[in-house]
Amino acid sequence: MARQGLIEFDAVLAIARRGSFRAAAQELGLSTTALSNVIGKLERQLGVRLFNRTTRSVSLTDAGRNFVDQVGPAVRTLHDAMGAARSQQETPSGTLRINAFATGAREVLGPLLLKYLRRYPRVHIDLVTEGRILDIVAEGFDLGLRSADLVPSDMIAIPVSPPRSFAVVASPEYFKANGKPRVPPDLLRHACLRIRLPNGVLHRWQFEKNGQPVHIDVQGPITLDEASLSRITVLDHVGIGYFMESDVREDIEAGRLVRVLEDWTPPLAPLCLYYPSKRNHSAAFKALIDMAHGHAG
Repeated sequence: MARQGLIEFDAVLAIARRGSFRAAAQELGLSTTALSNVIGKLERQLGVRLFNRTTRSVSLTDAGRNFVDQVGPAVRTLHDAMGAARSQQETPSGTLRINAFATGAREVLGPLLLKYLRRYPRVHIDLVTEGRILDIVAEGFDLGLRSADLVPSDMIAIPVSPPRSFAVVASPEYFKANGKPRVPPDLLRHACLRIRLPNGVLHRWQFEKNGQPVHIDVQGPITLDEASLSRITVLDHVGIGYFMESDVREDIEAGRLVRVLEDWTPPLAPLCLYYPSKRNHSAAFKALIDMAHGHAG
């Protein structure tokens, strides 16, 4: 929900940051109409327009740009002060915004986040998954979730996952009909599920053995950009897929999928929950951090 007391300023900063009334309204927990009314009221009080608005775009006016430059630091300071006051509460409550990538979110949702919500029912978690890596502070998130090697150096990071790796799998029926690849280049003779990354680039399957990396541009009948769709496809015997091992672990254990080239997929960096090293975190935030440390242990 929108943060009380500074809503007009938060609204301006959110629209400037997002470049969209709709995206800013979602971030603040408001309807687009309510957000537009807040901005209209503030513009009438100031006597200037802060935004140029058309049906297709939103941009800051010169007055709006100056306003954002001047009030942004002050609003952050005020929120820090309000956070310091709220941090004194004994019962965790309020909203925690977490940015993650989809695979990582699936790995920690049940064992960490849902467990946390059961323990602290007055807390609401706003979990946003996306492929791009962003500045969690600038985008208004409390925490981020990424691989340890992608966490910015100025952030505090807590490992929250067991050892991780990629897994190359297909159904027993597919391997019975087509044989198994024994080394990564053998994949060029198989039907493979191609992976499109969030930036639109086709992913080259990555392998490593004895310190020697190998990248394979696989070919196959279908290109997908979401792991759940790839899982459905390999279970239907269409070809070989390349997954985070956690996404297909249960299928491997149940025999629905067979893993190959395991000695070519070494351990990866652990997942980390990370956050800026500022003080005055809320009770809800501190409770999640405490649970994350226990989870990592």
